[in-house]
Parts: sequence; C-alpha cells; structure tokens
Amino acid sequence: MTSDRTSLLPSTLLIGEERLDTATGGVLEHIHPASGKVQATLPLAGAGEVDRAVAAAQAALPIWRSWEPSARRRALMKLADLLRDHAEEISTIHSLETGMPFTQAAWPTNWAVDWLEDAAGWADKLYGDTVPIGSNGLFNYTAVEPYGVVATILTWNGSVGAFGMAAGPALAAGCTVVVKPSELSPFGPIRAAELALEAGFPPGVINVIAGGPEAGEALVSHPGISKIAFTGGGPTAKRIAVSAAQNLTPCMFELGGKSASITFGDADLSAAIQHAQFVSVHAGQQCTLGSRMFVHRSVFDEFNDRLASALQSITVGLPFVDGSQMGPLINQAAIDRVHGLVDRARSYGEVRAGGSRLGGDLSDGYFFPPTLVSGITNDSELARTEVFGPVLATIPFDDEDEVIAMANDTEFGLSGYVFSSDISRVHRVVPKLDTGNVGVNGAFVTAGPTLPFGGRKQSGYGKQGGLAGVMEFVNTKTVTIKLGDPS
Repeated sequence: MTSDRTSLLPSTLLIGEERLDTATGGVLEHIHPASGKVQATLPLAGAGEVDRAVAAAQAALPIWRSWEPSARRRALMKLADLLRDHAEEISTIHSLETGMPFTQAAWPTNWAVDWLEDAAGWADKLYGDTVPIGSNGLFNYTAVEPYGVVATILTWNGSVGAFGMAAGPALAAGCTVVVKPSELSPFGPIRAAELALEAGFPPGVINVIAGGPEAGEALVSHPGISKIAFTGGGPTAKRIAVSAAQNLTPCMFELGGKSASITFGDADLSAAIQHAQFVSVHAGQQCTLGSRMFVHRSVFDEFNDRLASALQSITVGLPFVDGSQMGPLINQAAIDRVHGLVDRARSYGEVRAGGSRLGGDLSDGYFFPPTLVSGITNDSELARTEVFGPVLATIPFDDEDEVIAMANDTEFGLSGYVFSSDISRVHRVVPKLDTGNVGVNGAFVTAGPTLPFGGRKQSGYGKQGGLAGVMEFVNTKTVTIKLGDPS
C-alpha cells in the first residue's frame, strides 16, 4: 500500500545547504507502523555531524540576526506558504511516518503553517522599553536580542507540526536552529527545512539532523548551543538538564501529562463523551489527552455505558484506506507498553471496550483499539502512568473538594478538563487545578501558536505560543547612558 508513496520520504540530512546521504551515526531503517515493515532508510548523525550543524548555525547567526525583522517575517510567511502548497505531500509523509489516517494527516501541516505565520507576526514587533530620565541624568533603555543557536529536539507525534512549533518562534526572534527530530518521524522536518531554503532562508539558519542517543548527547552538551527546547518525556528531559548544566545552557521543556477530566453530574454528557473520543486522534498518543476521567457517581454508570458504545464505533484501519478513523501506535515498544498497562488493569478495573491488540488485516501493524477501563482508583498504575495510547480510565467521585484533590494528586501538571453547566462551579474549580492549561465544556487543550502553553511539576517549564513563546528565545539587554550636564 505504501510502495508508491515512499519516494516522498527524504533520504538525506541537511546541514547548511549540504544534503548528507551518509553520516557517522549509522543508518536508520524506518518501519511503517501500519505494516511493521521497513519502508525507508536514512543516515543518522553522530557527534561529528552535530559539530558541523552547530558550526553552520553559528556561521549563519550574524547574517540572520542582521536581517531587517520585516525580512525575517516575510521569509517565515514564504515558508508557511510553501508548506501549504505542499500540503498533500507533507500529509502523506506524516501518514507514512506515524500511520495516522491520511484524512486526518493534514492537521500537522496546518499546525506548522499556523505556528510559522504567528511567529512571523512577532518578528518585527519585539521591542524593548525606555525608562524615564531621573535626577541622576541617566537615560536607560532595554533591547531584546536573540539567544543565539537553539537546539530544538522534537517529539515524534507532531512531525512537521512539531517543527513549526519549536523552530518558528526561535527563528522569529533571530535565532538559528539545529533541529533534531525523533528517529520515529524524521522526514517531515527534513522536508520543511528543504522548503526553507526555497523560501530564501540563508543556508545554516535551519539544520536538521536525525540521530540516536549519541547525537542527542552531543547536541545538548555542545558549548555552541545557547538554548535547548525539548518536547518529550520526563526521564529524557532530566538527562538533558544534567548535560546542559555543564555549560549552564537554559532549557525549555514541554513534557508528558496525565490530564484529569472532571465531569460533574450537571454536565452535558454528550459533550463530555464526544470530547473523550479525542482518544482516537493519533491513537491517543497525545500529551494533553484527558485520559484520567473523574465522573460524578450520579451519572457514572450512564457515562460508562455511553462512552463504551462510542469508542466501539470508531473504525481502526490502515492510513490510506477510506473510512479509517484511527491508525496504529508508533512501534512495537508502544503496543507492548499499552497492552501491559491494560492487562494489569484487569485486576482492579473493568475493561468495557477494546483491550487487546487487533488482528486480521491489521495484525502486521501496531494496532490497538480505543479502550475503556472503568472503576479504577486514583492510586492505581493506570491512573498514575501516562499511557500515550488510546486508553481511557474512569474514576467515580462524590463531591467537588474530593475530585479537586484527586485531580491534583499526580506528578504531572500539563492539562485539565472540566464539564459542568454551573458556571460558578467552573470558576471555583479551574483556579484550584494545579495545571498549566484547562479546557472547559468541550474545549480541547493543545499547544497552539496564539496562546501560551506549558506545564507544571513533571510536565516541564517554559511557554510555547503567543508572545510568551517568542520571548523564550530572546535575551534582554539593559543600556544605561550618562547624559551630559546642560550647558
């Protein structure tokens, strides 16, 4: 099914304007998640290629930061236009990388376009401040300046969308970037960087090097890196922080979550159930998914019955087959992890939908159905662990204070959700949730370019989106001028 499409997958790394078809980190054999078979190969960067990429970014930095901010804005807009023009190609690449149904795969491209266009709008609006002259005769002002070379280490589940989210704001701020995509989805970011050259970006402003742990360690510990932006898991972030500390390199971390979704007895259950069906998007491989679902006891049974039926109606299928609503998990390790969590949950909860790997025509891929486990407790493994798969778990509650305490009883703090027709209750509950983002009555929380997005606790620190996200990549310089005495 994919043999006529894999020619779209880039086969080289990009450093400056040089395309590398060999590298010192070995060769990646990329497996298509829907077939379990190798569909492409790609060279992997080693420490040597990391040095070359950082050097290229350093060489391009004076050029890029010297551009008029309006010129950087136009370049970012041109790249967004090119991504939009190549939307079908990029969407196909995303489906090949991740197995997402092709009918849904346009969103990472659209997401990247939105991030780049929003970042472009800030490129010529990054101003400093002036301070009124005091009796001491000093004139003071501040200027914002780009950090320098930024290492952007991408999550696999966004591909080109993750590229736009991480690289766009840094580029708008005048930084250059070394992008390390995940080996699971390296092709979209490489293609985006190729289009950036067509858009007129100077060579070296954007460099993309796929690589394994050796390349990652070399990148985050490199003295030529001025800031690190990482999206991924907490254990990896902690290792990055240790390596970055050797050079006091600042980091921005967008990490995992175990988001609590609270449905009160007066909620619109149809809206809450429709929202829960987002578990099918990207096969539940989303950090903001409200997979830990607290449901008031008065509607608990009805909610579970209706949700189980809704999940069973979702069509799981191959990415390029019409009617597919959900694709596979990303690899064998993912399906082993998800299967293990659900199997162990059978001892303390009831599996109401799904629960086992799919066979038949889907047996070669990593397909796991939308799954509901009801009646678990908040101290169980399934409630404490980020599944990163299409698994929802429901927990009953009786009163407001109880559910707030349970929702906050987690090491994560990325997102939360509240469903209630009582607006007073909504405004009481939302401030008490120890999380960086909250969606109410069906609003899905996701990293988007127009609003600051970020987590608390083990979900990371720093912001992506809005002016706050662009300001992550600038330093503020204070200038003090002694004025002469009046003559």
